[in-house]
Amino acid sequence: MNYLLIDTSNQPLSVALMQDDKVLSELNSNEKVNHSVQLMPAIEQVIAESKVLKENMDVIVVAQGPGSYTGLRIGVTVAKTLAYALNAELYGVSSLKALAATIKEDTRLIVPVFDARREAVYTGVYQYEENQLVQVEQDQYLPIEELLDLLHKTGQSYVFVGTDTENLEKLLDSTCVANVPLAKNMKPLIETAENIHQFTPNYIKISEAERNWLNQQNKS
Repeated sequence: MNYLLIDTSNQPLSVALMQDDKVLSELNSNEKVNHSVQLMPAIEQVIAESKVLKENMDVIVVAQGPGSYTGLRIGVTVAKTLAYALNAELYGVSSLKALAATIKEDTRLIVPVFDARREAVYTGVYQYEENQLVQVEQDQYLPIEELLDLLHKTGQSYVFVGTDTENLEKLLDSTCVANVPLAKNMKPLIETAENIHQFTPNYIKISEAERNWLNQQNKS
């Protein structure tokens, strides 16, 4: 089967085309360019390099979120359009799980982070069990202080991953690995095919009232 995989959930852009478990072509970029300009040329490039006809695409996989609102909208919209036009199956994968998958076979807890500003992050906690990456804590919005408390209570060692760790390193208290997402890592993570028309990004957005409440709790 032929898989087109797309991750535009944050600044890095990653597109890959795989045939079963073999990567035929991929493009990864961390340039500060709007994904609305980059994405379609990147898709056209990996398709041309792979020599797979568009009409032979069986599956479209996209990073569903959380992440940049604009990046997620662009990636999900393109993925839905292609899946519908090419009569392909559509799968969504957690952007955080895809980022966690850039750490291979580690015995520590893997903590992917996206900067949500105001000393808070979008994060989840993952771990390898029998060579499979499994979710230990659900993807969520958390103030960094609360995330550290949660991790300390596990009694386990952990590693933070993501390009945003470079800016947040002073607030984090363990090893940081500034990996960029790689779309090809999403292929082993797919589970259930989505309804193309009902599929939406997973923003994990909290309301301003909730954010204000969290800030008050942090001050008390």
